[in-house]
Amino acid sequence: MKQFLFVTLGLLAAFSAQSQEIAGQWFGSLTVQGVQMRLVFNITQSASGYSATLDSPDQGAKGIPVSSTTYNKPVLKLSADALQLTYTGELKGDSIIGTFRQGGFSLPMNLGRKEVEKKAVSRPQEPSKPYPYRSEDVHFENAKAGVTLAGTLTLPGEEGVFPAVILISGSGPQNRDEELMGHKPFLVLSDYLTRNGIAVLRYDDRGTAGSTGDFKTATSLDFATDVEAALSFLHSRKEINRQKIGLVGHSEGGLIAPLIAQKSGDVSYVVLLAAPGLRGDELLLMQTELIGKSSGVSDAELQKAKELNKKAFAIVTGTPQPDAAKEALAGYFKSNLQGRPAGMSEEAYVKAQVDQLTSPWLTFFLRHDPAPVLEQVRCPVLALNGEMDLQVPAGANLEAIRKALEKGGNRNVTARALPGLNHLFQECKTGSPNEYATIEQTFSPAALSAVTTWIQQQTK
Repeated sequence: MKQFLFVTLGLLAAFSAQSQEIAGQWFGSLTVQGVQMRLVFNITQSASGYSATLDSPDQGAKGIPVSSTTYNKPVLKLSADALQLTYTGELKGDSIIGTFRQGGFSLPMNLGRKEVEKKAVSRPQEPSKPYPYRSEDVHFENAKAGVTLAGTLTLPGEEGVFPAVILISGSGPQNRDEELMGHKPFLVLSDYLTRNGIAVLRYDDRGTAGSTGDFKTATSLDFATDVEAALSFLHSRKEINRQKIGLVGHSEGGLIAPLIAQKSGDVSYVVLLAAPGLRGDELLLMQTELIGKSSGVSDAELQKAKELNKKAFAIVTGTPQPDAAKEALAGYFKSNLQGRPAGMSEEAYVKAQVDQLTSPWLTFFLRHDPAPVLEQVRCPVLALNGEMDLQVPAGANLEAIRKALEKGGNRNVTARALPGLNHLFQECKTGSPNEYATIEQTFSPAALSAVTTWIQQQTK
């Protein structure tokens, strides 16, 4: 889903040490799926020992907890149990030479005291200033949550009243450009829409980049209140036609948009880009199998993983009480340790699985069925998927979306699978997430045109 629904290699760890001093900032970099991932470890020394946090500048993430930090000269060991990762490095001069491990992956990673520079990548669709339209940095309040959201409003001209859309990002902490894998899909989309007469509001997720709040404790329902705040903000702008405001949601954003549209008369139309139509547990099982196959995992291993996940998901969806769910999951994973990474203790592995599956976001997602919400959406809806999407498979999800909308009596529904495109709407070869970073294109021109033309038809 923008991004992966489970913890992915986008949140990786870097650790470091220096000659006689291990405390302070250490900088490292990994190349994951063709993308540079810069990492910073902030190590603190106290009377009781060492502690650390992790920053991932390229994802806008700061202060990720490191569970264990030990330094026995010259060896540094760190682990972040929630991410199922470990790092072991040896201090040599002013560097630490080490190995990063997460799940079945093992990568060399060295750390130093100097900040790592961001390597330039070719992204020919990204617009550059000066833009032929007005671009304004804005802030608006979600009073319900006590959150201030930072974003960008682009307007087609200095004068006039314009139709508008709010862009809603997919899963994981995203900035206003929905930046991932070296791409900025929302920057490209907003630029295209604004050049074609449509105002666009895009914003950093709560707790990310310039926005305040706590992302880790939020669910899709909480993110929906941020969208409501964005709607209220657009209503305060004299340049916006209040009767022609729509929502454009990608991946999880396509789950969130109907939550608002079902109850708000302020939403004139909705665009669902690679949106879930199936219940979360069913979608994740399907996604894991398809991505596993594309990565060369054997059918036997995929079947084992499916059975393990299916039973774990059933505990979450069938156990309303959080404490009871945690206890049941702990017992289940203690008796099913085949997925435990090398070097991770049984206790740490079980805790990491339980914490992830009982996190507010994932618990809600596993239990949520989009169909009853979609049945209440009355405004025009465009649902698009890439035919080669392995994260939100086009056939099953588009059909579920169409059926739910039509069951509710909505007759203004367009649902299309676009050939040759993946989850990010890039032209691709396999649809695998491993391709995302290696493809220069950020957003297919055919998809950009399809979205824009449809919105223009709704706002005539």
